[in-house]
Amino acid sequence: MAGCYNTSLFLLSRRRIRRSRADRRERFYIFLLACLNEEKVLSESLARITSLPARNFMALVIDDGSDDCTAEIARTSDPALVRLHRRTPPNARRGKGAALNDGVRHLRESGLLAGHAPEDVVLCVVDADGRLDPHVVQSVDPYFDDPRTGAVQICVRMYNRNLGLLARMQDMEFVVYGDVFQSARRFIGSVGMGGNGQFMRLAALDTLDGDGPWSDSLTEDLDLGVRLIAKGWTNQHCTTAAVSQQAVLSLRRLVRQRSRWFQGHLQSASLVPLILRDVPTRAALDLLYHLSSPVLILLTSLLPLSFLVALGATVTASVQVGHPLFSPMWLLGPYLLSFTAAYGYGFVYAKRERALGLVRSVLLAHVFVFYGYIWFAAGWWGFWRMLTGQRGWLKTART
Repeated sequence: MAGCYNTSLFLLSRRRIRRSRADRRERFYIFLLACLNEEKVLSESLARITSLPARNFMALVIDDGSDDCTAEIARTSDPALVRLHRRTPPNARRGKGAALNDGVRHLRESGLLAGHAPEDVVLCVVDADGRLDPHVVQSVDPYFDDPRTGAVQICVRMYNRNLGLLARMQDMEFVVYGDVFQSARRFIGSVGMGGNGQFMRLAALDTLDGDGPWSDSLTEDLDLGVRLIAKGWTNQHCTTAAVSQQAVLSLRRLVRQRSRWFQGHLQSASLVPLILRDVPTRAALDLLYHLSSPVLILLTSLLPLSFLVALGATVTASVQVGHPLFSPMWLLGPYLLSFTAAYGYGFVYAKRERALGLVRSVLLAHVFVFYGYIWFAAGWWGFWRMLTGQRGWLKTART
């Protein structure tokens, strides 16, 4: 079933969307950076934002109770383009969603939005280590010409992808997710939002229920995307611009990060009634399948173990009877089942990383299949955290 689903999305992702031209409107772009002890990476990210060749934009650094030089870095940036909003205990350090909600409240109360209609204000969430492409505004802006567009997600890359195989696998992971799954979901109506490089129309956020656009879930971005769709807005995926972030170079830290994502996915099961009630059927089916992925991952984690047990039993029996009970050709089936997707993923990645070439990309995609097993460890870790009531943020440290 999963193989047919992935193949369908791959074929769908190869289609191209034609957008009709519309009159250009002047929009106000605000980049939101929720920061907790980000002195190692914030300066470069702000430098990228302030150098954008756009006319009407600003950045708001939301210092979420940092005890390093995060605030000082924001203060010393271009004062005409960068503003600082500081959060202090006991309200600080309550998660990314709470920080972003407080940032939006600050924008409203400070008067920074005065003179701008909500439909012409676009908020963009950028992680503190996010490095935006220079042409990002020019690439994203045409999507908002359609008044039904509530949000646009851009591609995500790893700027340190050359620093080892683990970093390369994370880059391939995000390229495959964006160029295959997200691109296909444009035609289904189920494009999801990511925690980095998500652009949202303020008028769309204003239609969401609750104290603020973002929830307190560990995957607040996933929740936001689903709730926008449920309100009748269209989420888009932009393939021509990207935000680059820092890949995690430690396997333990990577599994720790993904366990937080997994736990957030489990929390998002509460969105199922909303999807069934308010989301069109085709998009609802895809979203429900997407939300079921944690359960599928936990079940799938048992398959490699059962295969090894069966293979070990066959080898043992072969030794006892004195001749092999299986043919090497029997391995062809498991290979095709496990690695057929690698050829498609390698093809997609080679188009982004032309210097690698198709052959090397396909070989890396074979490694990528094994890399996917980290979700098994992260899944069980996240499941255990949920069972034991642990809701800590597990913030990934920068290097």
